[in-house]
Amino acid sequence: MSHSPKPFAAPSSAVKAGGTLNIFERYLTLWVACCIVVGISLGRLFPGLATLLDAMSVYQISIPVAICLFFMMYPIMVKIDFSQAVKAARTPKPVLLTLVVNWLIKPFTMVLFAQVFLGQWLRPWLVGTEMLRGTEVAIADSYIAGTILLGIAPCTAMVLMWGYLSYSNQGHTLVMVAVNSLMMLVLYAPLGRWLLSMSDLVVPWLTIMLSVAIYVGLPLVTGMASRTWILRHKGRAWLDRVFFATSTRSPRSPSSRPSSCCSPSKVSSSSSNLYTLP
Repeated sequence: MSHSPKPFAAPSSAVKAGGTLNIFERYLTLWVACCIVVGISLGRLFPGLATLLDAMSVYQISIPVAICLFFMMYPIMVKIDFSQAVKAARTPKPVLLTLVVNWLIKPFTMVLFAQVFLGQWLRPWLVGTEMLRGTEVAIADSYIAGTILLGIAPCTAMVLMWGYLSYSNQGHTLVMVAVNSLMMLVLYAPLGRWLLSMSDLVVPWLTIMLSVAIYVGLPLVTGMASRTWILRHKGRAWLDRVFFATSTRSPRSPSSRPSSCCSPSKVSSSSSNLYTLP
């Protein structure tokens, strides 16, 4: 006599996905849309403001954007336990799947989208030029270059929240975030330069390298150093209950999840967390 397996039932103590999100987190899409509208409106109403912000840059890297991104990325980098990256060998299939999607499929797909939509269909609306370090560049080409560079970079800010909302294996999520963050330091600059050259677009090597160092390397290094110092001098409990509570306001820190449900050794290839969208 055969016995059909019982369907999986979440433990009664499990936190309902999205159940503890505050109003800002719950309606994040709305706030992003509002910021887009406000930004476009400010650019139209006060053109001098855009010129002022553009002047605050080093090798085409915006200092205000770098500061804002640092404070967005830093708490996430502190949350990542990069020592978990060595455990990726225990579950090679989902790791390899995510790396293939992120670095062999997604970048080329974004190049295709950029060339079709911005280079062909929408190009008649993207008229005009701009000056970049003394060189006149078509607005459409700037959009294409930005889209390609954006498409190469895996997300590092929202993936932990997505993992929480989807009831994913949090230990495996930490592994994938750590692996992709480290891979981005190595692959982003050469891959970005190559894809841009394929599209007859030129972005200086120094700009790409500085972008990786400032936007990814700086918060990554400071996050790792801060995590190490906090664990050594304050302890795990202070990190979870005080630092994460005040800096990220996440519903529950992945590092505080029970280890029985977070061990990477219990992850199957079907539970891979595709870490692809910015």
